[in-house]
Amino acid sequence: MLKVGLTGGIGAGKSEVSRLLVEQGAVLIDADRIAREVVAPGTPGLAAVVEAFGEDVLTADGSLDRPRLGSIVFADPDRLAVLNSIVHPLVGVRSRELEEAAAADAVVVHDVPLLTENGLAPLYDLVIVVDASPETQLDRLVRLRGMTEEDARARMAAQATREQRRQIADIVIDNDVPLEALHKRVAEVWEELVRRARESTAE
Repeated sequence: MLKVGLTGGIGAGKSEVSRLLVEQGAVLIDADRIAREVVAPGTPGLAAVVEAFGEDVLTADGSLDRPRLGSIVFADPDRLAVLNSIVHPLVGVRSRELEEAAAADAVVVHDVPLLTENGLAPLYDLVIVVDASPETQLDRLVRLRGMTEEDARARMAAQATREQRRQIADIVIDNDVPLEALHKRVAEVWEELVRRARESTAE
């Protein structure tokens, strides 16, 4: 098994790269998706969040009010740390379960937005960084996601720098390119991942 960490700045196009890798045959473990699953209604995770933050973070149907919780934690680093202390261990456990269920020769891609920021590179056999210029990121966030320029810049500034991400990268996928070129580059990267997976299985 080859364990790959996939990351990139907001608006760099990481989701598109992860989709293309899955098309090639990768097993995807999406940290953001799991983070939503572990606080779904009826889970111990949601109960722990309510205990820490109160009933106000629930919607009328009993699910987590994400915008409400976000407005609390992103304005207060201590509260954010409390939330992370609840959610991150649950995400870790679920990620390991999914990884253990994969085939011995699988290429398992962990899609982790804050891989650089949380110093997680050593957990993986190699790290892929999806890279795009700040200008490209800003354009995508404003044009495609409907963010204001101010909000987009703030989100970008809260993440690791482009240089910090590239420092931990074993493979960089340039996404300042047309979609056709991105598809070609991902196919090349996939060949490299399969080769490495075979080598690790043979050892």
